[in-house]
This record gives sequence, structure tokens and C-alpha cells, in this order.
Amino acid sequence: MSTASTNHLRQNNYDGFRLTDAVRPGPAVPIMPVEGFRISRYRDAETGECFPVIGASVSAEKLFDLFLDLLEPLGERVNVVLETSHDTTGDFHDDMRRGEIDLPVLQSHFCDFEDLLTNDGCTGVAVMSAARKIEVQMDEHKLLFVFARNLKPFRRILRKHGIPKIDDLRVLAEAEHYHHSQLRHLDEFQQLATRLGAADYDTVLTDESDLLGF
Repeated sequence: MSTASTNHLRQNNYDGFRLTDAVRPGPAVPIMPVEGFRISRYRDAETGECFPVIGASVSAEKLFDLFLDLLEPLGERVNVVLETSHDTTGDFHDDMRRGEIDLPVLQSHFCDFEDLLTNDGCTGVAVMSAARKIEVQMDEHKLLFVFARNLKPFRRILRKHGIPKIDDLRVLAEAEHYHHSQLRHLDEFQQLATRLGAADYDTVLTDESDLLGF
């Protein structure tokens, strides 16, 4: 691969939008990274019920703080699923679940592992309300997703952080792209899982393949 063809792998700033270390666009940058959110629908695989979902692309300097803020409407007790594609092939990933944890405690743990959560292209996390069917994800692409029947609290948080609504928003994950990870990230993932007591494997309540129109 020539130097010219790999320049996009070293570039992390696109007109003010800063990428984390987790992902890079494919050659010729098929989708230009841009900050914004859009609303689509999610279909529950078990009930067939549809409800709205926010998908957001956020510049690296805002990403982690916004993610923590989006967790606030979930309530005091939450469930968490750590997603990892370390040591997996294709599009598969393993999930490790921890149920019933106090949100402030979880947020404190997340702060200790901010680099892992934001810069590892093989780590994702989903946090679900223990009381209601609401879920917030930061996936391996470092895209944010909110699954909830009432999106108003989350839209207010996005506005507070200056994230605009863009109906035709396209994101890096929808075209050729590359994930990046380091050996230390696997060790850090295992440390976070141990810290949370996330030992049993499970699946997240939602899956991107169930999104309609996203």
C-alpha cells in the first residue's frame, strides 16, 4: 500500500471533526465524518414493536462527556453490557453482562477506562435502565445510539452539547472503514470487566441490524 493511499489512516481531523483512534475511513474517505444526529426506528425482535432511536456521530473531544450525560435519564440503577471483538473474526463480538449497578458507580468506572472506551476499535458498551426499556450505546465505531420511546430528554442533552439534527446524516460505519486496537486494550477490557463483575455472557437488548432506515 503506497504512502499516498494510507494518508487517510493517519489523519484524524476532518474540517473540525476529530476522530478517536478507534476507527478510520477507507481509501478516498467514502463518507466524510461530520457531527450530528438523526432519528430512525427500532423493531423489537420479540414483540415486533417499533420505537424511535437516535444515532449520533460526535467529535472526539465531546464524545465521552456526552456519553456520560446521555446515561443520566436511565435512572439510578442500570444494567451494562461490555462488547468486545478482540479475538473474534468477521462481524462477531462477545458480550459480557453486569446487572443492577448504581449509575454513579458505573460512571466512575467508565471514567477510569475512558481511553479504552473511546479509542479502542474493538470495545463497545451498552447501558440499559433497570426500570424501563431504555438503552444507550457507544459502539465500536464510537457512534452513540439511544433506544427509547421518549427521546425528548436525550435530544435536550444533544442540543446542550451543540450536536445538530441532520436528517440525511451518514456515518463512517456505513462505508468501508478500518478498526484500530492495541494489545493493551484487551488487557484493559478484561480489567474493566473484572472491576464491574461482568462475567456471564449475554446479548445486548438491541442490535444495529434491527434498525429500520439507519
